[in-house]
Amino acid sequence: MSNALDFDKINAAALAAFPAVLNRLLPGGKTIGRELVALNPRRADRRLGSFKVNRFNGKWCDFATGDKGGDPVSLVAYLADVSQGDAARLLAQMLGLETGGRRNG
Repeated sequence: MSNALDFDKINAAALAAFPAVLNRLLPGGKTIGRELVALNPRRADRRLGSFKVNRFNGKWCDFATGDKGGDPVSLVAYLADVSQGDAARLLAQMLGLETGGRRNG
């Protein structure tokens, strides 16, 4: 049995439920066209506008800091300040997915 995480599967499942995922990760965001515009919880962000997530493909960017990523796993890694692997596990758990990288204890 492999302990490898299936990032593609986790990202696809997250995108299939992305409105709910985004609501949980970035409550209070505002939908503008294809994007969710939200306050960046990683900094003292006081106005909507610079932190955006594409609601369809998961690409995101904070235009004020230059931080960016290309999928839901990278967004969770950024927001939770964890590794990509830990972010994939967190996202899989949020979505109720089984992962090969399950930890005991």
